[in-house]
Amino acid sequence: MTDFKQPDTRYAQNGDVSIAYQVMGDGPIDLIFVPGFFSHIEFVHELAGFTTFLRRLASFARVVTFDKRGQGLSDRMSGAPSLEVRMDDVRAIQDAIGSKRAALVGFSEGGCMSILFAATYPERVSHLVLIGCFSRSADRVSHDAWEGRLEQIVSQWGTGELIKRVAPSEAGKPAAIAQFGKFERLASSPGALRTILQLNRQIDVTAILPTLQVPTLVLHSKADLQVPVEFGRNLAAAIPGVKYIEYPTGDHGFWTGDPENKLGDIEEFITGHRDHGTAEFERVLATVLFTDIVESTRSAAEMGDQRWRRLLDEHDQLAQQAVDKHRGHLVKSTGDGILATFDGPGRAVRCALAFRSAAKEIGLPLRAGLHTGEIEVRGNDIGGIAVHAAARVMSHSGSDEVLVSRVVTDLVAGAGLKFAERGSFELKGLPGRWDLFAASG
Repeated sequence: MTDFKQPDTRYAQNGDVSIAYQVMGDGPIDLIFVPGFFSHIEFVHELAGFTTFLRRLASFARVVTFDKRGQGLSDRMSGAPSLEVRMDDVRAIQDAIGSKRAALVGFSEGGCMSILFAATYPERVSHLVLIGCFSRSADRVSHDAWEGRLEQIVSQWGTGELIKRVAPSEAGKPAAIAQFGKFERLASSPGALRTILQLNRQIDVTAILPTLQVPTLVLHSKADLQVPVEFGRNLAAAIPGVKYIEYPTGDHGFWTGDPENKLGDIEEFITGHRDHGTAEFERVLATVLFTDIVESTRSAAEMGDQRWRRLLDEHDQLAQQAVDKHRGHLVKSTGDGILATFDGPGRAVRCALAFRSAAKEIGLPLRAGLHTGEIEVRGNDIGGIAVHAAARVMSHSGSDEVLVSRVVTDLVAGAGLKFAERGSFELKGLPGRWDLFAASG
């Protein structure tokens, strides 16, 4: 994110251990985000969607992120700290920022630490939100299966392989895998990871769940591959007065896909309303362009990482040049494609055709999809039905093809562009049938 200024990293002291943390926003509510078994509060901003998620929380709260001791930018140490010791680091951060009371948002293994803290210091916790969590790690798999899984994780650490379980929706993008691998390497060494996972295997907060006195929200995706939904259901069933929400789709990684429902549910639970939801986003009419490199995974495997990375860099440069030339806005790279917006549908179609031709010259076949409609400007990102529609249109596009919706063809009549009918299609998640057309110059 070129125009995003990352928050300053500061340190809270717990005895002789320094705990790295960042603060975003200045809302009236303090919200402390407790990470899973690995984190890096600075590099995490490089993951697509993560900063947007935090900024959305920061629209109504002062949001604090931190690296647990032994992880990321916090002090390294020999051995693994107990859950009780790690819990005390949260209290140290609260003291450092002058927070008397805060909402805790615990993710994955961080949920166990959040539960223990909320049960021990209920006067310092206003709300407890648990995302993709469990109460007893040993229940997840048998001991033998766990030993095998541990060896697999440690041996593959730093390659990005874990993205297939944490964020499978991103696992088909070579650039996203490489980025996740770097995230792993910066967060923890393989040896330190082994130690912390062996300790986590012993975690069991089941007995203290009935003692929770703070309002608690449990969120879980039915499609979670890392922590199966049954663990979220069992967790919620043991907490008095809990609110449980289960989503039909979504990764374990809360920041991927379209997390707006999750963000809205968190805001409503903590504040009682959704005033900082989609109603606050700027809504504008735009033409949305999605592109994708055809069979990128196979091409990456055939070329090798270095050559593929160079080709992707060239792809990104061509994309930026084409979008700039046609007065568009490059929202983001999707790893093996782009998302861009334009204030005129004619320029959007011409940009797609020009980018397709330029990419073809360097040996990258593209497919593209365009739709014109109202979008929501969400900081550096965009959302709304028009974005989903453009993505669905692209999914029906063939190699070296630029597909557009009927709305686009109706708006560019007389602009000198030609369109061939491709038929009527049902677009996943969108009502009715959509007439699609292939564009040519």
